[in-house]
Amino acid sequence: MYNRLDYNLSNESVWLEGGIADTVPDEGFLLAVLNSTPVVDGVPADDLADPVRARAWLASVGGVGTDAELRQVRQVRQVLQAVVRGQQPPDALAPALQGVTRVPALTDGQITWTLSAPPERQLAVRAVLAWDALARHSPGRLRPCANDECRLFLIDRSKANAARWCSMAVCGNRMKARRHYQRFRNAQAG
Repeated sequence: MYNRLDYNLSNESVWLEGGIADTVPDEGFLLAVLNSTPVVDGVPADDLADPVRARAWLASVGGVGTDAELRQVRQVRQVLQAVVRGQQPPDALAPALQGVTRVPALTDGQITWTLSAPPERQLAVRAVLAWDALARHSPGRLRPCANDECRLFLIDRSKANAARWCSMAVCGNRMKARRHYQRFRNAQAG
């Protein structure tokens, strides 16, 4: 299994698990941030709780790896999770974007945009910008797992936009087994 925090942060399409292309820049990074609070063996966990490990991960994905950056990413993660779950409006992300700009440059006849934000805020801002790009490019495709006991998120790439679980092998099978067991118990009781 892959480490939730190992993602390519380039602006190029990359092949993710299952051979599906990353269609929005930084969407793998966005999922890594959102999914950094999993439930492991029934116990909520936080992949960013260990400051040493978290700062090393931040540095490995292009950040500066400071405590200030870690605080910014944790704050944005909390708000992004609430926005995706529908618990807060997208406007709750506005403070993360205060004073942030993108600066254009023309190179070889092409325009490139560079994020301009304090170094300790850049990763948090990138997560918000990835959420925005995904919401615009694929509205309604980013959602929480339908398993109430799971805290992970998914990007639905199915044609029918009907994916419900972060993992069919884990949460999907669990939920189907529960429904089957419930039907079996109800049939025996009735």
